[in-house]
Amino acid sequence: MEWNIEGGKSMESIIQIKGAVNFNITLDSTVWIFDDRKLDLENYFIEKPKEVDPDEEYIEKAGKFWSREIMEGATFPPTLKTERKFDRKKMMTGTFGIKVEPFINNAEPKKEATTVVFETKDGTKHRFSFEETKKLIFQFSKDGKMLNDDGPVYLLFGDGSNYDHPIKGIVGMEVE
Repeated sequence: MEWNIEGGKSMESIIQIKGAVNFNITLDSTVWIFDDRKLDLENYFIEKPKEVDPDEEYIEKAGKFWSREIMEGATFPPTLKTERKFDRKKMMTGTFGIKVEPFINNAEPKKEATTVVFETKDGTKHRFSFEETKKLIFQFSKDGKMLNDDGPVYLLFGDGSNYDHPIKGIVGMEVE
């Protein structure tokens, strides 16, 4: 991660979502390494991910939670001893990504919006429909290192077909 003279983060890791959205959002790719939604890209395209309907997943988790509550009683919030631990070695050597779709959803595209345009450092623009965008992945690290030279993120297709030749240097997104 780079730091500027004032002691804050460099703008080089920042990606903005703007345009035909209800909320302009600023993304900081340096914090995604700690996000539970991150994908291990070294295995992601080998092990085909199963598509999960968010509503079905929620209902299943809620059902398990209530069943456990009835059978075992209430559980207490995690403490430092019980909370999920991060695999530090994997974080320092792995290649990770995160799906684009949740960020677009959080920006709340306006009804008339149909396209997302990704802009690179050199000004090149890549257009995708909303349906295509749902399958895109931001790669934010490679071999445990941030993508400083040609990042802050790469754009990967959900099927991994451009894994060896990703769209590099994504610096902004505009919903149209």
